[in-house]
Amino acid sequence: MSDDTNTPADQEAAEAEVEKFRRQLGPFVVAAEKTRMAMIFTNACKAENPIIFANDAFLKLTGFTREEVLGVSFMSLMTRGVGSEAVAEIEAAFAGRADREPEICYRRSDGTSFWASLFVSPVCDEAGDVVQHFISFVDETRQREKQTRCEMLVDELNHRVKNTLSTVQSITRQASRASDDPKVVREWIESRIFALSRSHDLLTHQNWEDAGLRELIDAALEPFGVANGRAERFTVDGAKISLTPKATLALGVAFHELATNAVKYGALSNDVGTVEIAWNTEMRPGGERLILTWREKGGPVVAPPTRKGFGSQVIESGLAHELKAKVRLDYLPEGLVCTIDLPVPRKALDA
Repeated sequence: MSDDTNTPADQEAAEAEVEKFRRQLGPFVVAAEKTRMAMIFTNACKAENPIIFANDAFLKLTGFTREEVLGVSFMSLMTRGVGSEAVAEIEAAFAGRADREPEICYRRSDGTSFWASLFVSPVCDEAGDVVQHFISFVDETRQREKQTRCEMLVDELNHRVKNTLSTVQSITRQASRASDDPKVVREWIESRIFALSRSHDLLTHQNWEDAGLRELIDAALEPFGVANGRAERFTVDGAKISLTPKATLALGVAFHELATNAVKYGALSNDVGTVEIAWNTEMRPGGERLILTWREKGGPVVAPPTRKGFGSQVIESGLAHELKAKVRLDYLPEGLVCTIDLPVPRKALDA
């Protein structure tokens, strides 16, 4: 075991000490050998606390053979880089001064590590002097892993809430700028938050890891399509691509705005208009880009607006702020064309 590898003489001495130990404690050693709890004994008469006994459970836990551990220093079991605080805890436990059981990271024979609580009990001779230390280990690795996962989940939850509140803040800011009528502002905000909730549902089904772009479009447009008999008036075309949670929330609101405008003024305001949604990716000097196109046909003749409406403000300002997107709205006579050009959403961008 690294710096504490036994010489043949050390091994012989250790084995002789183990035999003496077995004779002295007899039945207790037999019981310790068979228990499922990892246990070792060390020689308290030597400063380095060499190991003089290790049961099968300890060998199974660590992966070492009995020959590899007998006679070596107890401290050699520690993972490399264990801090001085942990060393002080162990020394206090051996000296009988510890106010709690140390929870230390140990190493296995294959280089991996595990966490265990350490219970140190002195073994005294007839004169009352401590001659050995009886040490048992309680494997805490799974508990540590659960704790780590819980901490990660809390961090992820904070991240999700931050993204959601940011989107709600953007919706509220844009709505308050678009009208002075509290009723209109309330209705606008409520409808956008409803759209946001649909994106939330989609992400929840995917454990908030990502969402497919096609699935996002289906969820965002469902109230404007299947529910209102317009499913055949939408065509969607594009390769499979996954979106980060942040991109899912922002694009979900954008598609809601486009569909709302199409129902009120565009291709979905009559019985024959259609909407084509397509996307592709392009590699550019600054990195890979996702190009989304919303194209309306067959609706009323379109004329450029005299001022920017609430929907266009949400799409242009919201996507620029949330996703660093470039948005172009072309009010062609045959129908609105919206082009959204943004960096391909990846985990690194969802910060």
